[in-house]
Amino acid sequence: MMSRARHIASVLAARQARALVRSAFGLAGRARWRAESARAWREAFEELGPAFVKLGQLISVRPDEFSDELVAEMQSMQDAVPALPASAIREVVRAEFGRDADDLWDDFEDEPVASASIAQVHRARLKRAYRPVWGEELPAGAAVAVKVIRPGAADSIRADVAVARRLAQAAVRRGLVRRFDPVALLDEFERSVERELDLRVEGRFADRFAFDFRDDPVVQAPRIVWPLSSQRVLTMEFIEGLRLTEVDRALAEGIDFFGLAVHGAEAFMRQVFVYGRYHADLHPANVFVTPENRIAYLDFGIVGYLTPEERYHITQVMAALVYRDPDRALEHSAALGVHVPPEKVETVRRELGELLDSLARPGEQSGEKSSFAHFGYGFLRMLGRHGIEIPSGYGMLIKSLATVEGCSRMLYPGIDMIGTTQPFTTRVLATALSDPAVLRERMPEAVRAALRVLVS
Repeated sequence: MMSRARHIASVLAARQARALVRSAFGLAGRARWRAESARAWREAFEELGPAFVKLGQLISVRPDEFSDELVAEMQSMQDAVPALPASAIREVVRAEFGRDADDLWDDFEDEPVASASIAQVHRARLKRAYRPVWGEELPAGAAVAVKVIRPGAADSIRADVAVARRLAQAAVRRGLVRRFDPVALLDEFERSVERELDLRVEGRFADRFAFDFRDDPVVQAPRIVWPLSSQRVLTMEFIEGLRLTEVDRALAEGIDFFGLAVHGAEAFMRQVFVYGRYHADLHPANVFVTPENRIAYLDFGIVGYLTPEERYHITQVMAALVYRDPDRALEHSAALGVHVPPEKVETVRRELGELLDSLARPGEQSGEKSSFAHFGYGFLRMLGRHGIEIPSGYGMLIKSLATVEGCSRMLYPGIDMIGTTQPFTTRVLATALSDPAVLRERMPEAVRAALRVLVS
């Protein structure tokens, strides 16, 4: 453990030294140094392996605790690594099932179609037909994606978490960290990555997602093949299509880009406000546009969950965003665990009002100022400036909303996200009235809220 700790420290120090050189020893100004230092952190995390890549992704959703430069760098973190030899992957399959890959699938391809820090994916074909939990039967010969946890990944990540925890505890004891609690951050990270290391968790959520959208003709998720799945192996339908980064409007004739952008945004809203569970690792590589003019979601390794109570309060925060109502936003943020000290309430209310006023009105084409990301990240940064802590799930939800916006704008750059989703907020508030467990004592307020939206 000590040798790994020394290696981690040396990599971090070396990268920061290079950043100092690149910034000309600060002569170009503090802004240049902050940018170069953030870049050095990102490069060091990528060099240090899967645990740090995943930790960087967690940092990317906490603009309240970390600098804008560091958050931006961590958002660009590349979770792509050289592929392992097929023999190593086949060994994992043999350990999980007691049989060779060629006995389980036809045409198992040794060259992976994707390789990331925790797992890599190989294409194969089913030997026999399989009826999934939801959806139509997969016939014999159907193409499947076989996702396999890389050998040694779990042990490596757990060892690095233990080292990072010791370093964090030492930093806290010596007073080196004041703005955030690194031990709490690592606790949150450890819970998240343990779920990712069990592919059955991902498979169950993919099934749940398919159930939630079973009547939706546009939204699609891969069907899971459970007899060929385990903790370290997940077999799922192989979905053909273009990643959002590959969509070429000049060639993709017949694709309804605006319709897909709107439907994709609304699908995410349904996950959050109706079902209370949402895909929390959306990015352009995890969303496909299929030849059938559908949106396919992949990689359900990170999931966010919301209780009915939380969904109610988040709906009210969204309504406050539409109506530019800082009091309402603060009231329901407090119910979500954002506690503003009494002596700071007036200052925070004023700054929040200024942030809301800076947003474009629904229907205006004002780029980033008509976005949830502009409001969400601005709100988190404002809280961070005042030393106000937020629940971890709040940051993850805002990042997910921002990513959905980015994906929708890749399909249709001119989309107005706040205006587009306002009708959905109307329906959500109306539906909420039928949930007595949440609204026993809030019926008058909910009625007024729904009426205000309907009238507008």
